[in-house]
Amino acid sequence: MQHKSNALLIFKKWVAVALTVMCVGVITFACTDITKVQEVESSERPNIVIIMADDMGFSDIGPYGSEINTPNLDRLAAGGIRFTEFYNMARCVPTRASLLTGLYPHQAGLGDMTYDAGIPAYQGDINDQSVTIAQVLQDSGYATYMSGKWHVTAQTGYWATGERAQRPYREGWHPEQTSQHNWPRQRGFDRFFGTIEGAGNYFAPITLTENNTPIDMAPEDFYYTDAIGNHAVQYVKEHHNVTPEQPFFLYVAYTAPHWPLHALEEDIEKYRGMYDEGWEPVRVARYQRLREMGLIDNTWQLSPPDETVPAWENLTEQERIWYRRAMEVYAAQIDRMDQNIGHLLDALDETGQLENTLLLFLSDNGGCDEVLTDEWRGIWMARETRQGNPVVVGNENTGVLPGPEATYMSYGPGWANVSNTPLRQYKWWTHQGGIVAPFIVHWPSRIPDGDLVLSEVGSVLDLMATAVEAASATYPTEWNGVPIHPMEGRSLLPAFHGKPLQPESLFWEHEGNRAVRSDRWKLVATRGGDWELYDLKTDHSELNNLAEQHLTEKGDLIALYNTWANRVGVSEDPIY
Repeated sequence: MQHKSNALLIFKKWVAVALTVMCVGVITFACTDITKVQEVESSERPNIVIIMADDMGFSDIGPYGSEINTPNLDRLAAGGIRFTEFYNMARCVPTRASLLTGLYPHQAGLGDMTYDAGIPAYQGDINDQSVTIAQVLQDSGYATYMSGKWHVTAQTGYWATGERAQRPYREGWHPEQTSQHNWPRQRGFDRFFGTIEGAGNYFAPITLTENNTPIDMAPEDFYYTDAIGNHAVQYVKEHHNVTPEQPFFLYVAYTAPHWPLHALEEDIEKYRGMYDEGWEPVRVARYQRLREMGLIDNTWQLSPPDETVPAWENLTEQERIWYRRAMEVYAAQIDRMDQNIGHLLDALDETGQLENTLLLFLSDNGGCDEVLTDEWRGIWMARETRQGNPVVVGNENTGVLPGPEATYMSYGPGWANVSNTPLRQYKWWTHQGGIVAPFIVHWPSRIPDGDLVLSEVGSVLDLMATAVEAASATYPTEWNGVPIHPMEGRSLLPAFHGKPLQPESLFWEHEGNRAVRSDRWKLVATRGGDWELYDLKTDHSELNNLAEQHLTEKGDLIALYNTWANRVGVSEDPIY
């Protein structure tokens, strides 16, 4: 292992960890040349906090035109910067891989989801040729904490027993058969609370873990969004009490508002009646607000309604009641996440740490159009609740309203189309609706003039380089004797001070969906489909395919994509 930071910082870090354990005890619950920046005293280095929402679209929060109540995200935007063209990697696993490592997901071994396809770029487990932000910052003297969803390792013991659909509650996880080599504690985090796997019940999630110890059962009053938020606050306060002079890195990975539609009644009640007119009036209203807020150019058009979604007036009354409730629950999930972000901001403020904290908020992909049915039932969808009541799985059960633990449902493409206003397509696609999401930067000591809107193009790849520069850290060339891929992103810090960013081309491949963006041009294709070409400067919503009119640009971008695909190991024979 490389150790670039000085011995004093390393010693202070381990003393801090030891003191924390003594005081707290066990709690039950395109490459960059910014590789080394001159070290400064730790007291001058910022805390770094990354907050990630799950399956949340471009227009789902107040600072991006939503009607959903998000006063704390509003506060961050009013005191910081909003990016209008910030990209993720289209789905939870690849985005998390890129966020943590600063690499394309294929380079980190997670080109698809967390199963092994027998191909290095698709091994389903974060590989040894990558390091996480936590490892780099920990090696530079930072304390490191994580609360929330991990989902970058296949080693959860889930696949140890027979038919998933027949398992009773929690039978699917066998932690004693689980390798922990890629759990958060083994990847640079001093402390961790959360789930190792992806989606799951908000009231009793499977793979809930404290550090390296699985938690067998959540208490009766458990709600996962609150638990994630509470542990983040706890880490901030305990860190301040024990080692206030040491900078820290905190990664808060919410599962909200990913399905299932699970929310608390007090939050759902706030949105009662708000969606009675259906999806299209809400989408149009969001589009108008986005224009008024200066977040989209007035020449950018609203994408047409998804033609696979029935008109609201053509639904039965029972279907309309169900869909209204679905969006009320979805809004409540975002509302509760925002409340917990508020608690974290208060903790930072009360401990005097907010001023010098670089806080970044983003979503891992666009809104999700997946329609749950009983066929989805499996490891995350128990047949019974903790109390032994049957769980109703699937959106076809419109006689049962979503929200409680005894349901497992999603809000579907009609509302996902609203989430991604004004863009086309959804999570999983590499069209804009799948890969463009909110990105808010807040750093009072370095961004004194807030409420700024930037049209600079950034991506989740840039967060590693940004953290390395902000922390005066060193990105390694090897780790434990293994060569490490160079960072693919570049630091966003110049943009925070009004300077242009170094241009970069961006690439995507996920389950056969693929894209490349270079300057104003974007080439994109669905799995098995033809290449489409868009001029994003005038057509951000991808409505006018120019592939046949601009053959030179199309050919250049295809060549650029193929070179990248060969470099990172994209498979020509996908495993999906």
